[in-house]
Amino acid sequence: MDKQQIIETWTINNRINLYLLEAIPAEDLGAALTSKGRCAGEQLAHIHNVRLMWLKAAQPELLDGQTKIEKEQSGDKAMLAQRLGESCEAIEKLIGSAIDNGGKVKGFKPHVIGFLGYMIAHDSHHRSQAIIALKQAGHPLDKKILYGIWEWGSR
Repeated sequence: MDKQQIIETWTINNRINLYLLEAIPAEDLGAALTSKGRCAGEQLAHIHNVRLMWLKAAQPELLDGQTKIEKEQSGDKAMLAQRLGESCEAIEKLIGSAIDNGGKVKGFKPHVIGFLGYMIAHDSHHRSQAIIALKQAGHPLDKKILYGIWEWGSR
């Protein structure tokens, strides 16, 4: 198991989140939806908040300095970027610690690689939900951005 590659995979995933956030005009983060569900900013806040949930369950000491994003804060682009960066670093530490201690993440089965897959799948799902929310609200992202989220080798 190559610890550095595993951690790099996690950090690339977060850079994709930040790439998407950067592409969303601040005024569109809370754009009204034509259906029920979270707006784009709320989707990104949810990513962060679920990370905190896992930190609480698996390694609560990594919650120090972490702050949940409330619904009414989800339109603050700079704060979203900061919080996503902070929770990314904490999850990175959780993954590193799990690798160093036999590959187990407390409260998650089967192992740390499965946890990484789960976390990336969760982030990816909500990135897509943010993109859909923007489209439904009449603010679709440019195709360059939509293709760019797949460019993991350059992010």
